[in-house]
Amino acid sequence: MLSLGTSLTNRNAAAVLRDAAARVAQGEAQVDCSALGQVDSSAVAVMLALHRDASARGGSLVFVGVPQQLAALASLYGVDTLLALSPRNPASVPAQAVAETAAESVAETAAAPLDQAALHRH
Repeated sequence: MLSLGTSLTNRNAAAVLRDAAARVAQGEAQVDCSALGQVDSSAVAVMLALHRDASARGGSLVFVGVPQQLAALASLYGVDTLLALSPRNPASVPAQAVAETAAESVAETAAAPLDQAALHRH
C-alpha cells in the first residue's frame, strides 16, 4: 500500500506526486492517508492527479485512512465521491470543519505557490 507520508502541502506536493505516480504506474491500487497530519488543497490536487493516472491505465485507486481535514477539503471541492475516499472516521464532516479547512488551505496556498506544471502533466 502506498503511503502519502505525514505532510502533503504546497511545499512538497510536486515531490510526493512524482514518487506516488511511479508507484501507481506499477499498479498500486490503495493509497494510505492515515499518517497525514498536515494537508492543504495541494493534497486534493495530488490525489486527483493520481486518480487520473490510475484511470488512464485502466485501473482505480482507493484512498484509505483519510484524515477529517482532507476529507473536508475533498468534499468542499466536490471530489470526495470521485476519489473513493475511506475516511479515518466515517462520521460526516461538520460544516465548521469544512469552513476552517478552506480558510487554512487558502492561507497556505497563498504563502507558497505550487509548481502547477507538476500537477498538470499529461
